[in-house]
Amino acid sequence: MTRREISRYENFENIPTNHTIGHIAAACGVPFEELQREAKAARARKRRGHARAGEDQDAVKRRTLLGGAAAGVSAAAEPWGRLAFALSKGSKIDSPSVGALIDRAAELHVQELNLSARRLQGTVESHLDALTAALPRAGEHERALTIAAGETAALAGWVAWDLGEHDKADAYYKVTSQCATTAGYPPLRALALTYSSYGASTPKAKLEFLTQAASDVRGYGNATAAAWVLGRHAEEAAAVGDETGALRALERACFAYDFADHTSEQAWVRFVTPHRMDSLALSVYGQLGRPELTATADTAVGRLGDELPDGGVVVLGDLASALLRGGDIDQGVNVSHQFAAAAQAKPNTMGKERAAFIAASLPDSEQDLAVYLQQFAS
Repeated sequence: MTRREISRYENFENIPTNHTIGHIAAACGVPFEELQREAKAARARKRRGHARAGEDQDAVKRRTLLGGAAAGVSAAAEPWGRLAFALSKGSKIDSPSVGALIDRAAELHVQELNLSARRLQGTVESHLDALTAALPRAGEHERALTIAAGETAALAGWVAWDLGEHDKADAYYKVTSQCATTAGYPPLRALALTYSSYGASTPKAKLEFLTQAASDVRGYGNATAAAWVLGRHAEEAAAVGDETGALRALERACFAYDFADHTSEQAWVRFVTPHRMDSLALSVYGQLGRPELTATADTAVGRLGDELPDGGVVVLGDLASALLRGGDIDQGVNVSHQFAAAAQAKPNTMGKERAAFIAASLPDSEQDLAVYLQQFAS
């Protein structure tokens, strides 16, 4: 079922067949007979050619019968608007359905490691629609579904940002924070804030976002999230030359990661692997010109081996930059080639940012690679 088809129903261009109505009834938890009766009446109205004003009133009635889900769809043109609309509703949905929706939300965060933003966007937004439709009937599961919806909205925002749709990303992040407030679950706001920190307009705004995010992930069950947030804080502090603040945040990030339970914490931090922690440390040491850069790069190379890690574009980009900065040109060139292959396989904004620096740092003997990376970055 596509959005376009739903739009046709809403605008009276199409009326679902009994076969389709059966699926809609099952998905929305509405009696088949009610929808069938409404569809029959709609066909009669269409034949009689009723005025549009009257049809609009009937449309509202039909959407109300769908438990508020379709009303949410018509209330806003975009998924974040439908989610915001649904947050104020409530009724019942069965536990297996709730479990499936939550598991799917977690799975999408894992898929993000391997799929490009372009491939992932439609899937993420479709699942957000499914969660939005379920929220008015959540009942005792409302908090769990609200958190899953917020996590999915945050991922939708990240994907939109990666595709250059920055206003759309901001809207998703705002509704993610609304979900966090509704559910009373601060780590969800930390997710939105940390994603937002990548696109914030000023270094001050980035650090403010990350400071609040760090406060939101204190406590049991959030150690991996804390490692990511603190590592990002260290990166941004290093970018503005705050060496003391950067090193302190990086130390706290590593400490949190060492004590994290990586198998039971949030799905949205699955990308925070030892490789990604190496990447954050390399970014911080490289920006500060710290002597720890060389040893950290050696450790990262040894840990990397021949395997491309999940989220490998960022990891390889930071590693290549660190090696070239530290003077290990041969190894830096080798990793730069790996980075170029990974970036081509999964193009993203963070990879493009790193490509520009690597291209400028390559030796003259690697001009073909430098030109390719410059083109990729632009």
